[in-house]
Amino acid sequence: MRVIAFAGSSSKNSINKKLAGYALSCFEDVDTELLDINNFEAPLYSIDREKEFGVPALIQAFGNKIDQADLILISVAEHNGNYPAAFKNLYDWVSRIPERKVFNNTPVFLMSTSPGARGGASSMEFATNRFPRDGAKILDTFSLPNFNDNFSDERIIENELRAIFHNKIDTIKAYFIDAGV
Repeated sequence: MRVIAFAGSSSKNSINKKLAGYALSCFEDVDTELLDINNFEAPLYSIDREKEFGVPALIQAFGNKIDQADLILISVAEHNGNYPAAFKNLYDWVSRIPERKVFNNTPVFLMSTSPGARGGASSMEFATNRFPRDGAKILDTFSLPNFNDNFSDERIIENELRAIFHNKIDTIKAYFIDAGV
């Protein structure tokens, strides 16, 4: 089984990348990779750039990472109630790779976090509604509110939230065991 994780954030100190990494650490004895979307930067998407230059090689490489995954763990950040521009640009470019949907019918565990009480709820809502139209099979979602109070030392420290999170991870693992992956 191959599991990839990434944050929908370009911040070097992304709290969503920390959450994605934590989720990835829960998958032992499988092939895992934590991606940094900064390694897949591309010019701002426009139809004119696409016509002139095609889909950039780094975007094709990101699409290949998705294609090789049995499960994708995504923690979407939130800027002004929506995805950060860097993630939206990557998403737009991947959607332009011929003969595919962005997530190519791959199962996804969708997460979000923020320093505030809503835990990235607006971005999570957009992703929950949008991603399935682009080939994501959303298995479950998790939003971690008040990141700075609830996450420390690379783990969720609030007992109830940690229990909810790990229950979701266990359910996802069972999904793959039942599917024989």
